[in-house]
Amino acid sequence: MIDAKRLQELVRLMVDNDLSELDLRDKDQTVSLKRATAPAGHPTAPGAGLPPGSDANAASATVPAKIDRDAGLIAIESPMVGTFYLRPKPDAEPFVKVGTPVGQETVVCLVEAMKVFNEVQAGVDGTIERVLVKDGEAVEFGQRLFLVRPA
Repeated sequence: MIDAKRLQELVRLMVDNDLSELDLRDKDQTVSLKRATAPAGHPTAPGAGLPPGSDANAASATVPAKIDRDAGLIAIESPMVGTFYLRPKPDAEPFVKVGTPVGQETVVCLVEAMKVFNEVQAGVDGTIERVLVKDGEAVEFGQRLFLVRPA
């Protein structure tokens, strides 16, 4: 089975090269990835939409990639393609909800990819203003998951 880090690299390769499909095969493994293309003017690559001179490489799973300039909110984005989980277990309380204060390392959700549950950290100090995805929904790489009002 392919590991989550390698899967992230493949997804990043797809985004960087604006590919909608990627098929890799060798004698042991086959990997087929497909991604939805974003509507025109809707950046999905890490760092896309950052002001000129910003370090696009600084955007990562723990650092919000975009600022919602209209409302002054910072988006927490999905670091990978997978399934979004707001709770650590089905019967548990959510990691966060609207009004929850968060810090840089606060775990806000899980994204499951290939049966590996990956913690997503806030990457910002502030308060959760909006949860943009429903528990159990499929998410794309770079999709906005939460909006945070910075502290």
